[in-house]
Amino acid sequence: MSEAPAQQRWSDLHRSQTNRTEESPRPDVRRCQVEFTNSLNPNIISLNVMIYIFNISLIVSSVRAQKKDKKPDAEKEEKKKKEKRVIDDTNRHKPFGKTAWAPVDDVYVLRHYPRTILDAADAVDMLKNFQALDFTDREQPVYVDLKLDMKLEKKKKVDLFVSTVHLPHPFKTGLNKVLVFTEDADQVKVAQENGAFVVGGAELIQPILDDEISADFYVAVPEILPKLTALKNKLRKKFPKSKRGSVGVNLPKMLNLFRSGHEYLVEDERYVRTQFATLDMPKDQILSNLQTVLIDVCSHRPANMGPFIERAIVSSQTSEALWFRSEGVLPKPAEKKDEDE
Repeated sequence: MSEAPAQQRWSDLHRSQTNRTEESPRPDVRRCQVEFTNSLNPNIISLNVMIYIFNISLIVSSVRAQKKDKKPDAEKEEKKKKEKRVIDDTNRHKPFGKTAWAPVDDVYVLRHYPRTILDAADAVDMLKNFQALDFTDREQPVYVDLKLDMKLEKKKKVDLFVSTVHLPHPFKTGLNKVLVFTEDADQVKVAQENGAFVVGGAELIQPILDDEISADFYVAVPEILPKLTALKNKLRKKFPKSKRGSVGVNLPKMLNLFRSGHEYLVEDERYVRTQFATLDMPKDQILSNLQTVLIDVCSHRPANMGPFIERAIVSSQTSEALWFRSEGVLPKPAEKKDEDE
């Protein structure tokens, strides 16, 4: 009697499970079935592929735009690395990489302290004190050494130049020998009256080539220049040129300049080293000659450019080199007035 009810219960349970499987599935299972069947449709597959490709193209374009935005930043960083780092030590208790701002003792190691840059007047006073302490020659020459900024835009440079300046207080006792090229009789007479060493035309070419005639400076009138081409290799930098002021019709002015003028030139592509005074001259005369040389050097600076002199040193024949501020010697540019005034 007990086995029959148990079998009945097992048959009822099996019947209920089979009926449940025949019924409709749950909603989430049904949704998965629909998506699977739809994915087998070729039209829907092609649409999905197009959407996938479109999404990838959007991602690629956004990545490229980000890379383009990063390129200028990378270029700026490279430029910053190439540029010389300038350290601001104004608010520091001591300069970067140095022991202190100024030495305490009279004897010290130069590399442990910042370089002292003097005013031009103080530098001249120190040169005179050096001469008195060392008992050296009072008439020794005084030199200036300038480092110029010859750079221009687009990797160009300022052309090397040779210039002649008329110092307000000449330190030379003698006058320069000036040869004048001209074939005009009136100009020959004017040149001789103004102290020309030799005056002539094409007949002077061969004696100059043979070293029979030589002069400190050579000037010419424009009409005779085509006949002087044979002297270019011989005279080189002394050959008459309009840029140097050695070609013109105003012979008295040229002779006055070159007979008592002082010539200097740019060496090693950016340096000017020349004598401008002697140590026995008064301080005011030395500073006046120095100012004249600096003004003439800066006259060769191109327009709309920054400072032309990067570094300035003054020294005598037996003294050490003293760095000075060239901007303190040069006259200050006049302030532009307002248009309304």
